[in-house]
Amino acid sequence: MKSEDIFARYSRQIFIEEIGLEGQRKIMNAKVLVIGAGGLGSPVIQYLAAAGVGTLSVADFDEVELHNLNRQIIHNENSVGKSKVKSAEQFVKNLNHQVNFIGIESKIDESNAEEIISQFDIVVDGSDNFKTRYLVNDICVQLKKPLVYGSILGFSGQAAIFNYNGSKNLRDIFPEPPFDENLSDCDSLGVLGALSGIVGSMMANLALKIMTDLPLQLNQITLIDTLHWRFQTIDF
Repeated sequence: MKSEDIFARYSRQIFIEEIGLEGQRKIMNAKVLVIGAGGLGSPVIQYLAAAGVGTLSVADFDEVELHNLNRQIIHNENSVGKSKVKSAEQFVKNLNHQVNFIGIESKIDESNAEEIISQFDIVVDGSDNFKTRYLVNDICVQLKKPLVYGSILGFSGQAAIFNYNGSKNLRDIFPEPPFDENLSDCDSLGVLGALSGIVGSMMANLALKIMTDLPLQLNQITLIDTLHWRFQTIDF
């Protein structure tokens, strides 16, 4: 892309003193893996593509279902029954054709996590189960990859950065995943669609701050309660 086109497209973030042209170049050179193209992954994908992330990879093994559409905003009615990765790819191409999109239509598990994660600078985890979250965290620790974490349920959410510049990781605040098979999740208790947008946008913001080397509060998790409109940060 020509310099004038870069400026025309991204001028409003280039105008930010802390980003500028140098920061935009860092964004355009970044390689980011987003795990999950669901409620959290959707706004992450949307805003990272809009910001001009150079390589954006999305890993998901699921298909779009009608009940996804209240919160998974990159998909639409025509996407129902189709691969979420293919739907995400179409969304990104329509929004910003300059982004190098890499689709991974596979479940992240013990057999492929290390190989996949090793290819990227930053991992953004929007998965919806504890097994994947802890696996991704452990591989990121092993490979020294920064991890942007988020979770949502009902009106409540969490966001944090793990394993960045020597910071702590998921197991430092939650040493082991819960093993209660009856633990409530979005399928049983639901989630407000707009909450996905709030937390996912926070995750995209954190990822962009990592890319541009902006100051970050590490070893801290943000708790979001949108029912009572309370935001709390806890150091760990």
